[in-house]
Amino acid sequence: MTRAGTTPSGRVAGKVALVTGAARGIGRAQALRFAQEGADVIAVDLCGPVDTVVTPPSSAADLAETAALVRETGGRIEAFEVDVRDRAALSAAVDAGASAFGGLDIVCATAGITSSAPALDLDEQTWNTMLDVNLTGVWQTCAVSAPHLIERGGGSMILTSSIAGLRGLVGVAHYTAAKHGVVGLMRSMAKELAPHKVRVNTVHPTNVDTPMIQNDAVRTKFRPDLDRPPTREEFAESAATMNLLEIPWVEPVDVANAALFLASDEARYITSVSLPVDAGSTRR
Repeated sequence: MTRAGTTPSGRVAGKVALVTGAARGIGRAQALRFAQEGADVIAVDLCGPVDTVVTPPSSAADLAETAALVRETGGRIEAFEVDVRDRAALSAAVDAGASAFGGLDIVCATAGITSSAPALDLDEQTWNTMLDVNLTGVWQTCAVSAPHLIERGGGSMILTSSIAGLRGLVGVAHYTAAKHGVVGLMRSMAKELAPHKVRVNTVHPTNVDTPMIQNDAVRTKFRPDLDRPPTREEFAESAATMNLLEIPWVEPVDVANAALFLASDEARYITSVSLPVDAGSTRR
């Protein structure tokens, strides 16, 4: 999953990276890119459905495939089926992974969900579930992993936000609020953890070509003019209007490459930064 013209060069060799939401999509791409560049990987994913979410869930088979792909690179991986809302289970998984690999250096808090409704039509359960996963789950990931980074003498946290963390989007007020909250969390933690040489940043993708958007529920929201679920090509026509560059979406590896940069020594003095990977979407 490297881009053409890129050659693995050990940019995070000897490091250990935690990735949540690792079963597929951005999380899988991050696990692979970090492994390709020399890191051991602790992979976490719920591998099951979440109430209020209609998009297809990840599965245990997806997480097993991520693990197999990492091992094909020659990398080591410890995989855990854990819900980021379950702090005790999440902490146990992180502790086990860190113990297996001798520590922890990098955290990619990527697990997330999506759902949609006008702000005034959202029910309490849908609102609460969104914040529980997309904001509280990120905070809990950081909280249980930070002691390991501090013990290590420093490290990097990369929190996956969204263009919705930088601008308002229609029909996803709960998602937008959670992703804005991730930015606030990042900015506070960057200050609190700086004395421990832990850097904290966010990445902000536009639409990413993953199962989170490539399903009938999301595609239909983009093409209300059709009386049927749009095809991938019809969805792409509409999605492309969000971006400055003439593309409908970015690839998971594009977000993973940004996270890799922020985790590497190339970004050793970069902290408290919100990095868009958005094809110019936030500037339209």
